[in-house]
Amino acid sequence: MMYALLSAIIFCLLYYGVILWLYYQYEKHKQKSRVFPFTSKFVQHEFFRKLLCSENGNDRSLRALFITAHPDDECMFFAPAIIQLRKLGFKVYLLCLSTGNYNSEGETRKKELQKSCSVLGIPSDCLTIIDHSGLQDDPVAEWETELISSFILTHVKNNSIQLVLTFDAGGVSRHANHIALFKSLSFLSASRQLPEGCCAAVLETVNIFRKYLSVLDAPVSWLRTPDLLFILTRKEYEEAKIAMRCHRSQMLWFRYMYVLFSRYMLINTYKCLSEEQKIRKQE
Repeated sequence: MMYALLSAIIFCLLYYGVILWLYYQYEKHKQKSRVFPFTSKFVQHEFFRKLLCSENGNDRSLRALFITAHPDDECMFFAPAIIQLRKLGFKVYLLCLSTGNYNSEGETRKKELQKSCSVLGIPSDCLTIIDHSGLQDDPVAEWETELISSFILTHVKNNSIQLVLTFDAGGVSRHANHIALFKSLSFLSASRQLPEGCCAAVLETVNIFRKYLSVLDAPVSWLRTPDLLFILTRKEYEEAKIAMRCHRSQMLWFRYMYVLFSRYMLINTYKCLSEEQKIRKQE
């Protein structure tokens, strides 16, 4: 029994050491060259080809829209993608579908979101916060797909968005409002209402064990071959933590634990909705 326990401890320490070494190598490589977050599955997409052709990665016509349900979603779940897409030259937009008024703190949370976006590099004119009676922060509320879809489509068309990102069917935390965003974006993608050349991608929900592995989840994330993979460096991770601390009203003790251990503060993996739908049609 003791031998088995000792072996398990040694294995865990070795695994941890190897992952940290690989992570430091990744940081060094990223400092020397531009690292694209796109994997081989995504390279045939028109959007990716345009990115490769953009001069020095600073083509400001490249625009990405993140759709969130509440203030703090942008840094709790999407910070890796926001930070790295911005550094690759994207103009990043954020559409938040509620003020987070569940505990009557809507005005406070709007101001916190504005501060967080400033840290993440999202300009104030690229931030839109919706305050609609049918889209109130409530873990059991059923948000209407048609209503959300109309807001998304209007935003995409008005800002010439080429990449739209939101939650997947699991909503990361199984929150009903998160899942409603997936249903709406999935509906727009499946019904081909998104403009030509616009790609929809969803943030993968992982199991509870992987969710709190932090950087140790990096090899698993890579081996599962997502369409998009973002891994923050330590400096970028500090940026995400500063953005999270802007949401003071939400920083209870368990949020500090989340910031320390959640892989979503360091790693984002996405699946492209349009590519998945093409595969289904071929089958």
